[in-house]
Amino acid sequence: MTLWFFDFGSGEIFLVVLAIILVFGPSKIPEIARGLGKFINEVKRASEDIKTEINKESDRQEREKKLAAYQESLKKKEAETAESESEKEIQ
Repeated sequence: MTLWFFDFGSGEIFLVVLAIILVFGPSKIPEIARGLGKFINEVKRASEDIKTEINKESDRQEREKKLAAYQESLKKKEAETAESESEKEIQ
């Protein structure tokens, strides 16, 4: 049976686990696993924070563009209204 984890077979994985047990000892492995789990959670949290910040900035820029376009359209309408009122006064 071959596991598709970097193309290691189950025998190689068993040897790696056995080597880890021999090097660190069975009492140290849970502590190492907890530390690794905390590290992975921190990386996930940091990546989510980065995604959130990017999305917030993107939304802010989009709102600013819409606001600028809206303000520009208001200025055009005001100019058109002022122009039509001045034409009415001339007549």
